[in-house]
Amino acid sequence: MRFVLLGSGVFAASLLVVHGQVGVASSMPLPVLVAIAAAAGLAAWQVRRSWWPLAVVGAVGYAWLVMWPPLMVASYYAGLTLSRGRGIAAYLGGCLAVCGISALVGEWQDGPHRLATASPANAVAMALAVIGLPLALGLWVRARREVLEAARERAERLEREQVMRAEQARAQERARIAREMHDVVAHRVSLIVLHAGAMEMRAADDETARSAAMIAGIGREALANLRDVLGVLRSPPQSLLGAGAPEDLRPPPTLDDLDRLLDQTRALGIAVTRHDEGETRPVEATVERTAYRVVQEALTNVHKHAGNAGADVRIRFGSDALEVEVRNEAPRPPHREPGSPYEELPGAGWGLIGLRERVELLGGTLRANAEEGGGFLVSARIPA
Repeated sequence: MRFVLLGSGVFAASLLVVHGQVGVASSMPLPVLVAIAAAAGLAAWQVRRSWWPLAVVGAVGYAWLVMWPPLMVASYYAGLTLSRGRGIAAYLGGCLAVCGISALVGEWQDGPHRLATASPANAVAMALAVIGLPLALGLWVRARREVLEAARERAERLEREQVMRAEQARAQERARIAREMHDVVAHRVSLIVLHAGAMEMRAADDETARSAAMIAGIGREALANLRDVLGVLRSPPQSLLGAGAPEDLRPPPTLDDLDRLLDQTRALGIAVTRHDEGETRPVEATVERTAYRVVQEALTNVHKHAGNAGADVRIRFGSDALEVEVRNEAPRPPHREPGSPYEELPGAGWGLIGLRERVELLGGTLRANAEEGGGFLVSARIPA
């Protein structure tokens, strides 16, 4: 669109220049003047492809009729596109030749050349106005564009380098966390599994053997989950996006694994009841995984802080959300010998905080509060 406007402007300006000059309007018919101006306008319209036709029309028009608009536009595009040095020098040499031809034509005939070549000062001023200033403007615009392009490329390069440094720092931190988890957590859980296995073999009664077998099974499952987490931590970032993901990682738990979790909790002496409400339907994997973690964390807290208190797990399928509620009764701590190493289970205190962040990432809400009578409620609503 802007090149159409440019061509129209060059056509109108050229027609006004040649039609208003003394001697030209009287010696040439109007259709010829319109054709000359139209040729200049057409060449200006095609300047986005090549500016040389416009320069040729401008040179002929200036030498013949002092028609300066096309030569002025051609000079601007010459500064915008020509390579510095030899190209600019060649163009200026051609423009000087055109100015010389125009001066000779003005000496041979009366007409519009008289004003442009009346004195050397007029000729120099006309050349500067028509050629020099547009050429300098084109060179300035070109230099500014190059500076902005260089700055843009530099900013993009710095941004890429910053992203690479951040990815490298994250990879190093993930590797450090993986090493710490392997050296500390995996080692301790492995000792628990080994001691539980030894206790199962040496148990004097069946109940103790079953308890030891259950502890060993839970420990092995914890080691498997820990292995999966370590595999994710050690995986490159593209693996987290799905490309090149480790094939030996087990699928994350969903609501289908909830009964197994409840059975493990019941084996620890906690009476757990599950209630499903609404029409069961498939939901997103992230929603099921988050719901499973809500139940897992809530039952862990029941075991740690409420002893053998009973708990109710309620899964409610709504029209646009999945609601999970875990409500436990008032704590009934079992009798433990004073000084026993199992008197209190330590906790980091970040379980519910991390759980709330996990739920809020999916646009849901998590509520955890004490109830009248000493019970506790953990309730989550996850959009599905």
